Amino acid sequence: MAYTEPTERRAEYRIEDLAHHSGATVRTIRAYQDRGLLPRPERRGRSNVYGDAHLARLRQIADLLDRGYTLASIKELLEAWDAGRGLGGVLGLAAEVDGPWTDEKADRITRAELDAAFGGTPDEAAVADAVALGVLEPMPGREDEFLVPSPQELAVAVELYAAGVPLSAISGHLRELRGQVEHIAARFLEFTTEHVFARYLGHHPPTEADAAEAASLVRRLRPLAQQSVDAELARAMRLFATRHLRQHLEPGAADGRPDEPRSVVLPASTMRAVEQLVGVGNAAAFVATAAEREVQKRTLDALAATGVQEDVIGQMPPVV
Repeated sequence: MAYTEPTERRAEYRIEDLAHHSGATVRTIRAYQDRGLLPRPERRGRSNVYGDAHLARLRQIADLLDRGYTLASIKELLEAWDAGRGLGGVLGLAAEVDGPWTDEKADRITRAELDAAFGGTPDEAAVADAVALGVLEPMPGREDEFLVPSPQELAVAVELYAAGVPLSAISGHLRELRGQVEHIAARFLEFTTEHVFARYLGHHPPTEADAAEAASLVRRLRPLAQQSVDAELARAMRLFATRHLRQHLEPGAADGRPDEPRSVVLPASTMRAVEQLVGVGNAAAFVATAAEREVQKRTLDALAATGVQEDVIGQMPPVV
């Protein structure tokens, strides 16, 4: 009698078991099936049977969602996978972009250490503000401890506070700075996408080779944004700090040049609305033109009001 090698039994799951192993809910699994993201299960009598392929697909979807992909783009990626085009390059590119953009390592700080760093007096409002800004992140199950994503940022706040800057002013400055830096980051991404990455992202999703080459470029270009900002910030600080000091030390020199351009801070939401309306490249010109038009309008209104007043005065009978 010939010996037959026993075949390994495939794992089989009911939908409840699949939900338990994948971390998804039963409702979510059914929604994925309806959207074509998950293959239909095998039907056995009155039961639906799922296998390891379904579990792997659910984990792929969860991973892509964590990376910020929409369900529509995930469906496109998975269809490419099913058609025989690998996802390795795309996922590698996503991992490269999602990776840290700084060598700085997160740290932890206890509430007692935090209070001591800021004068020793607990300030609940300031802590809540820091959490809202992401400077501090609460540690699950540890009410007396926080994660500090950027120890350098917290150290700057400590030094500013020690120099006499109120915590509310530090928070306000960070919000203002963050809006401006986010604008710089968006412009850098648009610039590099237009001139570098557009040729790799023409296919949806990109081919395996294009995605791998784009990931390599991300690694090479990653430090350029910070290097550019560091160099320009150093130049601007030298220019403005020297001018600022001279204005305070030299009598009569404080007014500066009347035609010199000035920076005006606008809320990030306002800038986003303007950029959506006229495009990023035209946003500054649009804001300047809108301001000039408003000034002209108010000037004309003032002149018109003055003219009406003069007419009324001219029609009044003389005082006897």
